Amino acid sequence: MDAAKIINIILALFLPPVSVFLVKGWGRECIIDIVLTICIWFPGMLYALYIVLQD
Repeated sequence: MDAAKIINIILALFLPPVSVFLVKGWGRECIIDIVLTICIWFPGMLYALYIVLQD
């Protein structure tokens, strides 16, 4: 695991939409994560971890 992935995992825990934006860019995944994070923090965090660790 390289340093960029570790930073993205840490960002996924504290700022989920930012980490999804850094991995996938502005698109469907980022909008889904923003909505999940606004509703309740935990689903947004899990979705961000899923996106970051998907590769």
